[in-house]
Amino acid sequence: MGGFFGVVGKKRKDREEEFDCTFDLFFGTDYHSHLGTRRGGMVVYHEQTGFERAIHNIENAPFRTKFDKDVHNMKGSMGVGCISDYEPQPLIVRSHHGTYVITTVSKINNVDELVEKVFSNSHLHFLEMSGGEINATELVVALINQKENLIDGIRYAQELVDGSLTLMILTPKGIYAARDKQGRTPLVLGEKDDAYCLTFEDFAYRNLGYHNLKELGPGEIDVITPEGIRTLVAPGKEMKICTFLWVYYGYPSSSYEGVNVEEMRYRCGECLAKRDQVKPDIVAGVPDSGTAHAVGYSNASGIPFSRPFVKYTPTWSRSFMPTIQSKRNQIAKMKLLPVHELIDGKSLLLIDDSIVRGTQLRETTEFLYQSGAKEVHIRPACPPLLYGCKYLNFSRSNSEMDLITRRVIAKLEGTDEVSQEIMEEYADPNSEKYENMLEEIRKQLNFTSLRYNRLDDMLESVGIPVENLCTYCWDGKE
Repeated sequence: MGGFFGVVGKKRKDREEEFDCTFDLFFGTDYHSHLGTRRGGMVVYHEQTGFERAIHNIENAPFRTKFDKDVHNMKGSMGVGCISDYEPQPLIVRSHHGTYVITTVSKINNVDELVEKVFSNSHLHFLEMSGGEINATELVVALINQKENLIDGIRYAQELVDGSLTLMILTPKGIYAARDKQGRTPLVLGEKDDAYCLTFEDFAYRNLGYHNLKELGPGEIDVITPEGIRTLVAPGKEMKICTFLWVYYGYPSSSYEGVNVEEMRYRCGECLAKRDQVKPDIVAGVPDSGTAHAVGYSNASGIPFSRPFVKYTPTWSRSFMPTIQSKRNQIAKMKLLPVHELIDGKSLLLIDDSIVRGTQLRETTEFLYQSGAKEVHIRPACPPLLYGCKYLNFSRSNSEMDLITRRVIAKLEGTDEVSQEIMEEYADPNSEKYENMLEEIRKQLNFTSLRYNRLDDMLESVGIPVENLCTYCWDGKE
């Protein structure tokens, strides 16, 4: 997916030296490293020297290591930084709007259509990335530049993009912040005595001395300058924030729409426990996003929480870093270290945030059996994933048939072409088709038992109005 951070120094008469944003920008951006693994970038603006940018590949080394030298050389009163899971950014752009910097968190499903639209209106060109794809942020720039001012350009881009688009634009005067028109991803403002900040993750600024100022609403556009904050486009009334931010993406200390990730996961685990009849010896979470769900299950059930296996992370890269699926699976397996004394002869109940392809969880189960486990009961913290996400780059799937649920449904139905009406039956936890699907997944992945969290329970665990939550990947409803 990706995340970003921005800083604007305040204009203060009592300040002896100009505020330097680089320290805050460096650490604020680094706090988004859990959201992406491909590219990192920072741009600062100084009134005398203009824009200065650094972009590095962070696939084999963390953001902080790659940018350690840059942070000592860069200086500016304002800046933006990002962690990107795909395209290199931020981009420095020169157009009829002047020179500006842009960084985005987006998923654009209609790239080809938009490229043709841009070509039909102008003689622009795009620089292709490896694989022949176009930098999505560059495409957003082309759309913005179709209009006479940045505000109209941002709104135009957000209206045309099929998917989601949240962005920041840094100019010599300040930063424009625009949240996705449906609010699918967050954008938060913070403040301290000498600066404002903008961030995807609200926890990213707390250790830097900022306090909460406001969350932008769906489609809201603000401009943050050294003089203050102005709302240029009021927030819309309809919101569809991604529920997976709480289930999987979000860091435990993150909060979205006032709801903390860790607390939501405790409640999720409690809901799983209340509907379960299995009595294992211990409850465990797949590190790391399954751990809090397992704590909630343990607290509600009274079954001891334990860690029968741990991740070795000091030197291993994250499992979803490589682009080749087989390599990601191999790294995920090699990172897991069993604690045999907590596995041998035990009945284990294991909670993961979700099951996508099923490959890694099957291998985890096999290694638990090989380590002496008597039983391995699996309890995903969310319902079965039935649809590929249209709004965030969640599973990296090229096809919905990458999802184990869709492969199983195709087997049970005897065809890949399944009607929406039939899919609704598979999404219904009270239907026979749903139970048949779970049993087939259980057999294929070699679990002792398998029960998913229910959609209604998971949404209740979030606690905000259901109509404000995106549930597309579970029920296909937009």
